[in-house]
Amino acid sequence: MKNFDLIILGQGSAAFAAAIKANEMNVKTAMIGWEVTKGATLGGTCVNVGCVPSKNLITMGNLFYQTIMQEFDAIRYSKTEFDFKRAIEIKNELVKRFRRDKYADVLKGLDNVEFIHGYGRFVSKNEVVVGKSSLSSKKFLIATGARAKVLQLNGMDKIDYLTNEEALDLEELPESMIVLGGRALGLEFAQMYSKFGTKVTVLQRSNRILPDHEPEISSLLEGYLKDEGIDIRTGVELKNVSKKGKKKIVRYTFKGGEKEVEAEKLLFATGRIPNTDGLDAHKAGVRLTPQGFVSVNDEMHTSASNIWAAGDVIGEPMLETVAAKEGSIAVDNAFANGHKKINLVEVPRAVFTYPEVASVGLTDSQANGLGVKCACGVLPLDLVPKSHIIGDTRGLIKLVVERKTKRVVGVHILSPHAADLIHEGALIVKFKLTIDDIIDTVHVFPTLSEGIKLAAQSFYHDVSKMSCCTE
Repeated sequence: MKNFDLIILGQGSAAFAAAIKANEMNVKTAMIGWEVTKGATLGGTCVNVGCVPSKNLITMGNLFYQTIMQEFDAIRYSKTEFDFKRAIEIKNELVKRFRRDKYADVLKGLDNVEFIHGYGRFVSKNEVVVGKSSLSSKKFLIATGARAKVLQLNGMDKIDYLTNEEALDLEELPESMIVLGGRALGLEFAQMYSKFGTKVTVLQRSNRILPDHEPEISSLLEGYLKDEGIDIRTGVELKNVSKKGKKKIVRYTFKGGEKEVEAEKLLFATGRIPNTDGLDAHKAGVRLTPQGFVSVNDEMHTSASNIWAAGDVIGEPMLETVAAKEGSIAVDNAFANGHKKINLVEVPRAVFTYPEVASVGLTDSQANGLGVKCACGVLPLDLVPKSHIIGDTRGLIKLVVERKTKRVVGVHILSPHAADLIHEGALIVKFKLTIDDIIDTVHVFPTLSEGIKLAAQSFYHDVSKMSCCTE
């Protein structure tokens, strides 16, 4: 039996961050990695079947769509065509390079870490088995990630369907697609395929898309997506699925009436489930939530004294950056007797539609629910000069502000490049800055980020009647 100081179960972002941290601390470590799903190989979800490939294809879709729309009259494009097969090849080449450079090569440089390919499961709180081999350790980190959740609707056994993994690796561009789910993943894939040329219908169970975001953003974005030809239907209750020839049919009810929609492909974007089945976590005394996620405290510690967990396997927010931070913190807490925590309120998140959605901190509703007396300001992007310069005035910037102190507790953006702009908002929330602090900070003109300053100024002035760069 091989003995280690730390065994990491998993091979994604949380696992790698933990392994790097353990290596720095000279901790003798084993990383046990296995392809729980076909697509999520070394490196986990993000690099293989998540952020990297999807954003690469989204970028191609946006550029192609811009050439079709010819937004600037001064630029006249000749006929453009989209080579879907070549797009998939380019995406695959990018993923292969990232997997090698950012994961395989990094792993080779970790002298204190041994990678073991296989599926590890607990035998006791100090032992796991991988195939026919037994490994023991003083401490463990569970970082096995999560995979797509597929709703078990009536008729599922008679049709084939897509998750994010298959949707990133189709051989031919489908003529039509139904996307079940109107949150981040569903909307990103819906718009991406729509811009490729696929007729897309989105079915969302809640009464609006992106129900966790500000309602102003949900409403505007829904209108923009519909303007691009995406059929969005909210407030639906899914009933069953069936097949007619090559078409998939989804039946649902809306306001008491039964309806149906058909398409060539059916994509499930209905959440994620943890990779804890087969882990035998109970044998190590690790408690799971009713949904199967590993239960941890705010220091990444499980119910077992020598076991920590990090990443998507512990639940929301399922973000690569959060997973990596959790993995690093878990190892630090396990071996340096630290008590580090993550303040999730300070963590920015983004939806890579176009325009993009990004937010950090509390929403208006959340702040009110916590007893914060808010004053909210919403600035239409049309009032930001740079939006006119780039020819895209779609969007808004919303600041959620504590009324008495003027402290900004939430920043919410719908605009081109919102995912890049939100980091100023993250610093504002993290360091408890006020709208006066923002106004007192000189911003570059002309930029979209200047909109955050204009949003702060709008609490005092009618910015539509201000000249550029007015203090």
